[in-house]
Amino acid sequence: MKAVLAATVLENPYIPHDPTPKQAAFLLYDGIEALYGGAAGPGKSEALLMAALQYIEVPGYSALLLRRTYTDLVLPDALMDRAERWLRGRLEWDDRAKTWRLSGGGSLTFGYLENEKDKYRYQSSAFQFIGFDELTQFSLTQYLYLFSRLRRLKGANVPLRMRAATNPGGIGHDWVKSRFNIPDVIDFNRIYEHEGRVFIPASLEDNPHLDVEAYLDSLNRLDPVTREQLRFGRWDVREEGAIFRREWFEIVEDFPHDARCVRFWDLAATEAKAGRDPDFTAGVKMCEKDGVFYVIDVVRTRATPGAVEALITQTAALDGRDCAIRMEQEPGSSGVALIDHYARGPLLGFDFKGVKSTGSKVMRAAPLASAAEAGNVKLVRGPWNAEFLDEITVFPQGPHDDIVDATAGAFDELSAQARGIFAWYSDT
Repeated sequence: MKAVLAATVLENPYIPHDPTPKQAAFLLYDGIEALYGGAAGPGKSEALLMAALQYIEVPGYSALLLRRTYTDLVLPDALMDRAERWLRGRLEWDDRAKTWRLSGGGSLTFGYLENEKDKYRYQSSAFQFIGFDELTQFSLTQYLYLFSRLRRLKGANVPLRMRAATNPGGIGHDWVKSRFNIPDVIDFNRIYEHEGRVFIPASLEDNPHLDVEAYLDSLNRLDPVTREQLRFGRWDVREEGAIFRREWFEIVEDFPHDARCVRFWDLAATEAKAGRDPDFTAGVKMCEKDGVFYVIDVVRTRATPGAVEALITQTAALDGRDCAIRMEQEPGSSGVALIDHYARGPLLGFDFKGVKSTGSKVMRAAPLASAAEAGNVKLVRGPWNAEFLDEITVFPQGPHDDIVDATAGAFDELSAQARGIFAWYSDT
């Protein structure tokens, strides 16, 4: 193993300094899947960059380093900034492809997965190394899809590696903790192995290049939850909203197909661009029978108004005319005009109308929370389940609330229908 470390790291001209002992353990692991970090300050990004460059001198070698957004990539001392300091003047930079290339050797590409569909950007690519920086900012489906991009390099003894670094917290907190079997409280003196994967915990004390005193002063200024996560790598401490809890939502395999259904749309018409984190357009399909509500499907996108309209039109056709369609109506004449456009155009012939919102988002979500706490809101199993739970459990503190707004709107519509039916029966 010492020979491997010497050949791929210590004598590697593109890695400018020696790894710490914890980083070395991460770099020497020869299995496919490994996670590094767990607390703040141990040189996580640096470890990933070192790992990506270990085989850069091998002809045909290809590595990919990912962050959730482009902004994350280009922050001072983040992956791209650090790589430029290491590689400028030594490798060739392709700005369009965001790739460093070594003449006669390999390449290192930087990418991001801001939206779920961004993973398909790499569907025709092949890599021998894929690294995720801050893994808990990604979804499980994004992570698993990238495994399909790992390919053997013919004629070269280069291992296939999926590597990641992270702190606790974020939308992927639960799946990362489960996948690597991370305990609530980490023992930083051991390495955790689970089903062919390893988690190598490290903290700021493992990084001799860090000004520990100054870093601790910065950490002590954080809120208690974030401070516990970053300072001690505590996976049992996490931010959750005060409204919804994850365990309230039972995941079921099916729903009553004779139930009343509605698809509720919460609109946004901003296209996703690098460096921006705009709202989503979200459409939640829900049904109700005998006082039990089933979330059947969630679609969401960040796109232009034309692409949003196309999605809504296609979704209506797939749902069928038996499914009512409701859409939040923004205040003012523009909101009225948009609803009228859909009613006379793409949704003509459907049970469609706009719904004016009243009260705060928290107030509108309260009835849904009460029903969920009572066990009366189920999730039909689907690829959207994780995104739904990640957003709703941090509401209203999370960065987005589009799914929550659409779910609350669908719930309110079905509840109103149920009350109307009950009143009709009461009068007869």
